[in-house]
Amino acid sequence: MATPRQRNAGQGQRRARGPQDIMSVLARAVREVEAGAQTGRVSPTLRTKFQAVALLAREERSRVRGDATISESQRAELLKRLDGIGTILARTAASDTSLMSLLGENAVISDGAKELKRKMMSATGAELEEEPEVVAEPTPTSRAAERQVVPKSVITRQLANPFVVPDFSAAESQKVQARRLGTWELLQPLLNAFERAAGGASACMDLPDPYVDSNYVPAGLELMRHQSQLVDAASDGHRTFLLADEPGLGKTAQALLAAQAAKAYPLLVVVPNVVKTNWAREAETWTPRHKATVIHGDGDNIDGFADIVIVNYEVLDRHVGWLGDLGFRGMVLDEAHFIKNKSSQRSQHVLELSDRIRSRTARPLLMALTGTPLINDIDDFLAIWEYLGWIDSKKPRAELMHALEETGLTPVDPGFYPAARNAVIDLGIVRRRKIDVAADIPARRIADIPVELDDEAGRSIKEAERQLAKRMVARYESALATRKEGITVEGIDHELVRRVATWEREDSSSKTDENVFSMMRRIGQAKAGLAADYTAQLAHSVGKVVFFAKHIDVMDTAEATFDKRGIKYISIRGNQGTTARQKAIDAFTNDPDVAIAVCSLTAAGVGLNLQAASNVVLAELSWTDAEQTQAIDRVHRIGQAEPVTAWRIIASQTLDPKIAELIDSKAGLAARALDGSDEELSDSTDLQLEALVALLTEALSA
Repeated sequence: MATPRQRNAGQGQRRARGPQDIMSVLARAVREVEAGAQTGRVSPTLRTKFQAVALLAREERSRVRGDATISESQRAELLKRLDGIGTILARTAASDTSLMSLLGENAVISDGAKELKRKMMSATGAELEEEPEVVAEPTPTSRAAERQVVPKSVITRQLANPFVVPDFSAAESQKVQARRLGTWELLQPLLNAFERAAGGASACMDLPDPYVDSNYVPAGLELMRHQSQLVDAASDGHRTFLLADEPGLGKTAQALLAAQAAKAYPLLVVVPNVVKTNWAREAETWTPRHKATVIHGDGDNIDGFADIVIVNYEVLDRHVGWLGDLGFRGMVLDEAHFIKNKSSQRSQHVLELSDRIRSRTARPLLMALTGTPLINDIDDFLAIWEYLGWIDSKKPRAELMHALEETGLTPVDPGFYPAARNAVIDLGIVRRRKIDVAADIPARRIADIPVELDDEAGRSIKEAERQLAKRMVARYESALATRKEGITVEGIDHELVRRVATWEREDSSSKTDENVFSMMRRIGQAKAGLAADYTAQLAHSVGKVVFFAKHIDVMDTAEATFDKRGIKYISIRGNQGTTARQKAIDAFTNDPDVAIAVCSLTAAGVGLNLQAASNVVLAELSWTDAEQTQAIDRVHRIGQAEPVTAWRIIASQTLDPKIAELIDSKAGLAARALDGSDEELSDSTDLQLEALVALLTEALSA
């Protein structure tokens, strides 16, 4: 009678080892690992054996699950034994948490672990193939490995199921099948499609008529129509969204309910630090059946079994390792324009996490939330599109490439651009404006309040501006004098003006002379008292007011003014903890005696709800329209019952009016790309350069 080994050998060359043999090898090796770890510090040799056992056990689990030649009872028994091996490995890792990094799907496999794994397989009689040599490139995770942590509660979760098998069923569909467009560079034409091919149409995918299941919305709460549409799209199976609704239209609630509709748990939410607490509150409000946990610092107090994990960009580098291995089925990126600089560490970590989630989960829910997706340039789209999986660093991915191929057009055809724009929008761009979808939200307006700086500080600023203009005029005239013969330009040579302004900007960092940034800061300091006086008068006549400034000394001046007048205020600054910040916001919202919120544009300009006020004072100008808009929309949002007015304090006869004009001109960028506006964009998106150009042009015209 044939032995089990002989019977297996008679089934062909599909597999030359028997499952019992590999189980024996694994069981012996894992006991050696466990015993070695109990003797003290884990040695490099033991780490190698730990990783080799983990890799082989994972491969064996996949083989057993897919082996059609064994019975269900045999499969159950083998999986049970593999679970036992996994539990021993996880228990060992709990005694030395550095071992957890060896269990990750993206863990670097050492040469020693590869060789030991081959020896263990050889001991079972397996026929081994030659392994190709792979040169691994450093990743953001590996470079920052020394900073990374694994919270204890996460280890507990991993102990409960140490080998979560990834779902690679969607991998084949992600292969790009480029035909006609295979040799074309397509990313720049796609950007151009948004910059110039709007044709008056807003950038919003087709959304279903609202039919939100009442089970999605907690009792006592109600969604607006535009919010219901997005949740229903997720319920219908759509899985990627660039949710670019104007600030104040309830993107947080839409994202949380979309995750619930898509059953995208566990859900990872990456947010700015200032809104972590608010996201946890919103999750408790809108999805109370799904526990949310917030990562602070090393994450010592998080709930490893929570459905929603909230982490801020600033500590992402410490947690990117275990976050990538947890098995998230969805990811939400709040204020997604934070990743526009792809070379930054936080952008690289975000892109790595989304890539790992897509590689492990079939059709995960990926959402990018931002009311201001374009800060300075149309190129700001690229990082967000890559996060969503629509493109990689060089070309469109499969779904978008297929849609572009289906147009039958190439970038030389004029019709390509509107068709390409629609193809990207259909992947999940959702953009709604308040004026279109929230008629019950009152109007918003920006009013400029000119002030005169007639003190010594004001005179000093005006003199510094004159010296800067004089310096550039001299440089311009010198360039004209040395110009080659035969080049003649009537009037002001605007091309040379721009070159001179560029030289001035580039040289300013190495000079002690005044530059645009330093003068704008001095202007902010000089008008701080005037802005505070106006805010105090406004609070006396209309009620609560939000005061925004860029610099701490301007906030200090304002608060000193309010103290002298006996006006009660709260302060929101970047150095506050989340608890103190939320306490201040609650006081401003609920205490009728708190008249003013003094806020940092950086710390309070995103994510916060300050709609208890309907008046905003902008004591200093920002360098982008997006930053200004975000600040105003802390007040102008769903739930606001009064018309909102933002009062910009403008120092007359200084650079202030020029900067305000330039900021307003840049407001057309998002309008043109997303809202279908025909408004022309300025030639440059660098406000500092444009301010220098304006200053020099004015001086030459005088």
